[in-house]
Amino acid sequence: MKWILWGAVLFLSGCASIGPETVSRDRFDYTAAISESWKHQMLLNMVKMRYADAPVFLDVASVISQYQIGGQINLGATFNHNPWGNSQVVGGSGTYVDRPTITYSPIMGDKFARSLMAPIPPPAILSLLQSGYPVGLVFRMLVNEINGVRNRYGGQARAHPADPEFYPLLEKMWKVQSAGAIGMRAKKIDKQESFLMVFRPKRDAATDSLTHDIRRTLGLDPNASEFRVVYGSVPRDDQEIAILTRSILEVILDLSADIEVPADHVKERRVNPTFEETVAGEKTRPLIRIQASSEEPGDAFVSVRYRNSHFWIDDRDLVSKRIFSFLMFVFTLVETGEKGTAPIVTIPTG
Repeated sequence: MKWILWGAVLFLSGCASIGPETVSRDRFDYTAAISESWKHQMLLNMVKMRYADAPVFLDVASVISQYQIGGQINLGATFNHNPWGNSQVVGGSGTYVDRPTITYSPIMGDKFARSLMAPIPPPAILSLLQSGYPVGLVFRMLVNEINGVRNRYGGQARAHPADPEFYPLLEKMWKVQSAGAIGMRAKKIDKQESFLMVFRPKRDAATDSLTHDIRRTLGLDPNASEFRVVYGSVPRDDQEIAILTRSILEVILDLSADIEVPADHVKERRVNPTFEETVAGEKTRPLIRIQASSEEPGDAFVSVRYRNSHFWIDDRDLVSKRIFSFLMFVFTLVETGEKGTAPIVTIPTG
């Protein structure tokens, strides 16, 4: 009995502080769970919008884990004069409670308008370029027009192909960006901070020729190297670059237009046919490929079930995975301003 007592005491003393040991495990587990749920939520909303269904976004506002451990040892003995009548009782009990509390915040009202419906600020576009993101990806995904040159749009209300100059313009800008000849800087103009796109002069002959073509396509001053960047579709003069950016809602609508859907759903008029864009008589490859199948895919980066079909991105499709991850990154990038009050839903999961 003595050894049992000492063992119980040592066990309880060893578990007296369990907090530090849970930090690494919980941080990893909750990060993985939130990341996976965010991917599923984004894909599900893209598919719902493809089917003209209303999107619903729910933020994980906070995660609080509570642990409780306790123990109890009972000892008892009974003796009498009968040699065979004495008895001894040893008992022990312990409790372990893991009670996490997760708080969800619906994105609605003012927060919905800020996060999903507000146009992405042009300075955010320049910051992405400065960070090294390809101009072809940033402009193709986040921009409707640049100095009147239109991008394609797959949204049902105003679907249209890109202007003939748009894709060649992006190709030239990508080559100039790769050569390090495009930059950005901010400066005060009339007591307001303005952002400038800079074409660095006197590079190699091929790059200088490309920057000359870019200026001509955008109607810019061929002798200037700095141009103001503003929100809009039409510049005021040849010293300005007007970028008509998209909202996150427009970005999702455009990408969702390329989602593959079951043929019978189109035939039954449950959903529109997949948007197809042709340039110079050739079909262009969509930015992202989201497939549909009646059976659950075996090797998916992310997969959701909707209307008895599985919609998924192949884990071996690296381009589509990058586009999808970039979309989620931009979603977190664009929210600005003060946070408005929103309904809070707190669910004890324990």
